[in-house]
Amino acid sequence: MTAALLDTNILLYAISTEPAEADKRRIARELLGGGDWGLSTQVLQEFYVNATRGAMPAMSHALAETAIRQFLLRPLAVNDAALMLNALDIKQRFQISFWDAAIIAAAQALGAACVYSEDLSHGQGYDGVRVLNPFRDTMPEEA
Repeated sequence: MTAALLDTNILLYAISTEPAEADKRRIARELLGGGDWGLSTQVLQEFYVNATRGAMPAMSHALAETAIRQFLLRPLAVNDAALMLNALDIKQRFQISFWDAAIIAAAQALGAACVYSEDLSHGQGYDGVRVLNPFRDTMPEEA
């Protein structure tokens, strides 16, 4: 059992060099420095693509591969047939995107009680997995 699954945005904020994302970078690095968390192959795939793309990528292929090899030392939910079928069920029942449902299914596969993500509704529960947005306090106030 793993306490939490970290979504892709946690990994990406941890490597961000954008001054406007300094608070999010600090929070992401605190989460990564904590003990009991895992990932999914989907999260690692999304991390690689986003960290290495664009004219000014945050990471080279080699550096991203090194990071992924370190992340693979953590508990990992593999996107297999059972996870996919569970994600399809979650997508249908909760009316969320397939990719978000796959994150919830991965958390369930790890036995995680929560998912840290800014992409799903903070506080929402999905079959025993609660979504927590660790960046809520960094969001600008709405006028």
